[in-house]
Amino acid sequence: MKDRGSLIKNALTHLFLIVASITLIFPFLWMLSGGFKDSLEVVKMPPQLLPSQWNFDNFIQIEKFFPLYRFLFNSVVIAIVTTVLQLLICAMAAYVFAKITFKGRQAIFVVFLTTMMIPAQVTLVPLFILFSQTNLIDTYAGLILPGIFSAYGTFLLRQNIMTIPNELLEAAFIDGASYYRVFGSIIMPLIKPTLAALTIFAFMSSWNSFLWPLIATNSKELMTLPLGLSKLQGKWSTEWNLLMAGNVISFLPIFAVYLFAQRYFIKGMTMTGIK
Repeated sequence: MKDRGSLIKNALTHLFLIVASITLIFPFLWMLSGGFKDSLEVVKMPPQLLPSQWNFDNFIQIEKFFPLYRFLFNSVVIAIVTTVLQLLICAMAAYVFAKITFKGRQAIFVVFLTTMMIPAQVTLVPLFILFSQTNLIDTYAGLILPGIFSAYGTFLLRQNIMTIPNELLEAAFIDGASYYRVFGSIIMPLIKPTLAALTIFAFMSSWNSFLWPLIATNSKELMTLPLGLSKLQGKWSTEWNLLMAGNVISFLPIFAVYLFAQRYFIKGMTMTGIK
């Protein structure tokens, strides 16, 4: 009787997971196929998963609304530079908070973490005023700098660095290594899995950023892909097939980054105790 009850429980669990997976993945697959449908088929009800005829013209028609490849280039440059700088700065800050002892370290770290509770929208006005006074509005630097600091990334890496034995670092110091040598030769190689996980989060955050690029750019030459996709949504009508084709293009770089870092992703999240 007990085995039968356990079997039914497992069957219901698997059935629930299958239904939940289909529910979650169907809109994504519909978006992908929508990029290859015409304007009528994409809004057809009930929705069809696959297009009756594959239409690749949508990816060409987008150019009529905004310079797709220029916006794509800006997004790639900003996302890559922001991610690299965020990884470096978060790793250095995490190393300091995890392994270097100084007065007030714990209190400063607590204050540092409280910044995660502040919504990004609250800081937009002071950030805009600061960047305006320093002539950073409508520049690559103005789009990159706000994203290179992350309290969450620092916390994530600190949890990983704290698991590294102090004896290993002390042996390096006895051999004459400096803080910078220990950071570059010992800390960074040992936290690769967590760095890979943070790479995905940082790249996605920068890639999908919309509000700050909307405020901080005036010229079309510096606009990013999310701003371009917003131009496909009209006041009275929306070109859904073009919008979905644009989303397919926007999805590909994130998918490439995930494929590059996915080998370390689960391992990195597990090492920090956060799944």
